[in-house]
Amino acid sequence: MIMRWFPGGDDSVTLKQIKQVPGVSGVATCLPDVPVGEVWPLDRLIALKEEINNAGLEVEVIESVNIHEEIKKGLPTRDRYIENYIKTMANLAAIGVKCLCYNFMPVIDWARSDLATPLPDGSTVLSYRHEQVLKMNPAKIADVMLSQARGYSLPGWEPERLAAMAADIEFYQSMTPEDYWKNIKYFLAAVVPYAEKYGIKMAIHPDDPPWPLYGLPKLITNAEGIRTFLSLYDSVYNGLTLCTGSLGANPDNNLPALIREFTAQGRVHFAHIRNVKHHSSRDFDECAHLSSCGNLDMYAIVKAFYDNGFDGYIRPDHGRMIWEEKARPGYGLYDRALGVTYLLGLWEAISKMKTEQPEENGVSSPQ
Repeated sequence: MIMRWFPGGDDSVTLKQIKQVPGVSGVATCLPDVPVGEVWPLDRLIALKEEINNAGLEVEVIESVNIHEEIKKGLPTRDRYIENYIKTMANLAAIGVKCLCYNFMPVIDWARSDLATPLPDGSTVLSYRHEQVLKMNPAKIADVMLSQARGYSLPGWEPERLAAMAADIEFYQSMTPEDYWKNIKYFLAAVVPYAEKYGIKMAIHPDDPPWPLYGLPKLITNAEGIRTFLSLYDSVYNGLTLCTGSLGANPDNNLPALIREFTAQGRVHFAHIRNVKHHSSRDFDECAHLSSCGNLDMYAIVKAFYDNGFDGYIRPDHGRMIWEEKARPGYGLYDRALGVTYLLGLWEAISKMKTEQPEENGVSSPQ
């Protein structure tokens, strides 16, 4: 069990606080100020590892080394950026990183219409209203999101990406899904052999939200898309970050079935586990982790991971803003800590139900 943490003063939550959350052994982190496509410096990664280790935590997961848009577009210049990506992987391996969470979403990594929607209990959450998003151009969405970011960086909405956003979206209007799959395959063919060499499990994050937006190719959105992706390079090092919040935003996705299928294949290396409250097939709120707070069966989700031998990393993903906390939207301390405790409680209960032996008096353990 780990939590996401942003270094360099870009986080309101401290490593000391994370260390005090029961059951948390480490963090998923990044170097958010390194421009997309550039090599992550080894000296900075060593210093980052030392900072985290000195707090009594491990750093075996990096999230994210973003992929340069020219790789996604399939331009001739992509090879230089792929070479830089591989050099970054070598530096990550040098500090003991074992899992790399990334995405291949074109232009817009993730989208929400509001980062502080109030709930009846007084908390606020990230939310998505599809018609509202369609009425806003990406620049307007960026303005809304950055204005609500409380001064913290928003991964995927870096200033250098925003400047080219309109032109990038226009570029993709003529790209077919088949073309985009080819660009993904080209990247995997170049990178996965080095993932195998360095012992780093590549774990792609699904599209968020998992449906078409602004005419951009959205491919990793359901079981069929995931199957296609995994078939592009048949290696255990080509795997998934299975995010229940992203995939669960679409009510048509059967989360326990997805988890069973791909975990049993050994292709799920990282789990982002959170709940979602549906308001329609395209409108949702992020919500508290408890099953009754949303539309996802968290017991069934955790049980599917457990029953199929999941031995990767879990984080509670996003949380509400509660108890007057002022933090990066989705990444406050308090609700994520509650999520950690809830998920670990489910895992412990399921594991004991599976392993307890019948009592001597003949009373069987729960099944």
